[in-house]
Amino acid sequence: MNGTDPMETTPEDHPIIARNVWKIFGDRAAEAHAAILADGLSKAEVLEQFGCVVGVADASFSIAEGEIFCIMGLSGSGKSTLVRHINRLLEPTAGEILIEGNDVMKLNEAQLRELRNHKVAMVFQNFGLMPHRTVRDNVAMPLEIRGSSKRQRWTEADRVLDMVNLTGWEDKYAHELSGGMQQRVGLARALASNPAILLMDEPFSALDPLIRRQLQDQFMDLSDRLKKTTIFITHDLDEAIRIGNRIAIMKDGRIVQTGTPEEIVMNPADDYVSDFVAGISKLDLVYAHSIMEPVERYSSENGTIAANAARAHHNSDLNTLINVAVETDGPILIDDDDGNAVGVVDRTRLMRAIQGNRKQEAASHEPA
Repeated sequence: MNGTDPMETTPEDHPIIARNVWKIFGDRAAEAHAAILADGLSKAEVLEQFGCVVGVADASFSIAEGEIFCIMGLSGSGKSTLVRHINRLLEPTAGEILIEGNDVMKLNEAQLRELRNHKVAMVFQNFGLMPHRTVRDNVAMPLEIRGSSKRQRWTEADRVLDMVNLTGWEDKYAHELSGGMQQRVGLARALASNPAILLMDEPFSALDPLIRRQLQDQFMDLSDRLKKTTIFITHDLDEAIRIGNRIAIMKDGRIVQTGTPEEIVMNPADDYVSDFVAGISKLDLVYAHSIMEPVERYSSENGTIAANAARAHHNSDLNTLINVAVETDGPILIDDDDGNAVGVVDRTRLMRAIQGNRKQEAASHEPA
């Protein structure tokens, strides 16, 4: 799922593909877009010359089936604007969005309703529950819109409420629930229609840290079981790293880097991303295969490694490697899936990885 080019990706394995998506707000959006392409105007120049605001600028990505794709950035970065193009709550100024191979921009009103009622469900930050409806009736709303019978609606609502641990609360109203419980109702409502795709716009950001972490755990458990393709919007890098298979970081409407949590943390694309990841612990995110030196090169520079040297799997994280290093004075041999030694991690390399000092590590790879 790493390194896929949205321009080359096909819909068979990637139910969501976005190519060169732009959103410019203002009456002269088309003029502004043409000027940006022709003259490379900045966001500030577009505002000054055309009175338009660039919300999303040339965003491209593809998402594999069952993947959790986190889009993160600071307030105003364009992440929530971008996700609202997927189900066409917003119309893009330019670009292409494919959902299971269908161009969302070409759908008529009936087809768009079909997409929203059957294919794509959205979970918002503000819960969006109807105060005059019970929990069960809130969850059953998508099925009511479809025209399902009351028995079908309630059966499905009870099933998904059980999935989010709200059995026994079916007949309560929103004001009788805590914030965390209300958000679980919102998630259950999204799941009730059994969509292939979930769009989650900062769903946990309004909750206190403990409840937020509990819901993250529950969401990850559900995702592991249900395999829903998910776009998860957040301003919190810790949350993105914890939840996402891959992360796209946005700034001023542009995606500045896309990668796995390990790639983002170990190889930030620029100073902006570096500032984001500066305080992130690498112990659970960085793996032996990313920091090891090939056996041949290490041996040529340091001599043959003892046959009884400590060993670790190439997918061992830094925590595991630290525990191994505590028990040995020598380097650690790194094995592939077949048990063959393919790399070496010594104490110097391990400490540099913990520090995240990429300049020193890069220098250590340069030929003499």
